[in-house]
Amino acid sequence: MKVLLVEDSNFLRVSTERALTKAGYQVLCAADGEEALRLAREHSPALVVLDIMLPKVSGPDVLKALKADPATAQIPVMILTSLSQKNAKALAKDGAAGFFEKSDLMLGTGPDSLVAAIDTALKKMK
Repeated sequence: MKVLLVEDSNFLRVSTERALTKAGYQVLCAADGEEALRLAREHSPALVVLDIMLPKVSGPDVLKALKADPATAQIPVMILTSLSQKNAKALAKDGAAGFFEKSDLMLGTGPDSLVAAIDTALKKMK
């Protein structure tokens, strides 16, 4: 299954990509919002894991663009954020399918906890 990981932190992107690949996912990576939109349109991933704070095009704007484009509107988007959950309602209204706090990546389990959250999200969406 193909996952598009959108994260501007090289360390988080590489470590998460490795964990997702090890878990059996085909991973596409984008370091900014423009690249994320291009890859989503070109590859139609099963899920987009989207950071909020991105260069070029912000995460919320990427989410809105994905949901406005008929070619990508059906792709579920999991928000990867270090921002508080108070943004969750607005992002859910814009079409986010789920949320994962970056702080959870740092609490001992590393990217394995994100992989588990992605597994759960994709099973729910089937």
